[in-house]
Amino acid sequence: MLGVDRAHQAGPALLRSAGTRAVTVVVPAKNEADNIGWVLERLPAIVDEVVLVDGRSTDGTIDAARRVRPDVVVVNELRSGKGAALRAGVEAASGRHVVMIDADGSMDPVEMDRFLTQLGEGYDLVKGSRFLRGGGTADMTPLRGVGNRGLLTIANTLFGSSHTDLSYGFAAFRRDAFLDLGLTADGFEIEAQLFLRAERAGLRVVEVPSFESPRRFGNSNLNTFRDGWRVLRTILGEWARGFVPGRTPRPERDNRDPRVGGRSS
Repeated sequence: MLGVDRAHQAGPALLRSAGTRAVTVVVPAKNEADNIGWVLERLPAIVDEVVLVDGRSTDGTIDAARRVRPDVVVVNELRSGKGAALRAGVEAASGRHVVMIDADGSMDPVEMDRFLTQLGEGYDLVKGSRFLRGGGTADMTPLRGVGNRGLLTIANTLFGSSHTDLSYGFAAFRRDAFLDLGLTADGFEIEAQLFLRAERAGLRVVEVPSFESPRRFGNSNLNTFRDGWRVLRTILGEWARGFVPGRTPRPERDNRDPRVGGRSS
């Protein structure tokens, strides 16, 4: 097994050496024909596979994706919600490592190398943060900002963690680690559930800075109050889940970095 020092030197290239399908990018999308091409064009060369999870788009999203990436794997997801789409995409992925990214152009795929470098160093989950130095956001209203900080504070307090961002959908992880978490969320709260279950399971987690831009075209499906409430329920539910009688205690966590459907092709 390669050591961490060598992994640090190799960076993302180490992941490619692990197999022909080392890295899969999963993109949940619904009516993102005007944005999906920009996202796929900017994917780094190390990406071996793209899984587009389409939520019954009516605007030609799939065709737009295939014009840029003819080899895209399309998963037609009938269930509603980003969480259902993400779970279906990871199930369909053949890569050992998966990167999740939004289809609206708010996240720059060029940043992906910094996520993959951390996976190469041995982390199980690498999560983007808009609030680390080097990150930022141009797409958060004052109301959303207050809600985001409140939910993050609650989560960090209950879980004894020190995350700087909770509800941001740019992340990379080992596919087997993701599947082992048994995620169930169907909506935007999937991000919080992923990060909190990883925390509870003792996975090696690190944050990297990321910049969030406004979506390039169209309107967001995010609803501040509805989805904020769902995130809060997820936080409380995951916290209570840790006290179920007979559940295996959380193992010690590595703290090297304290920031720390149908298918067609």
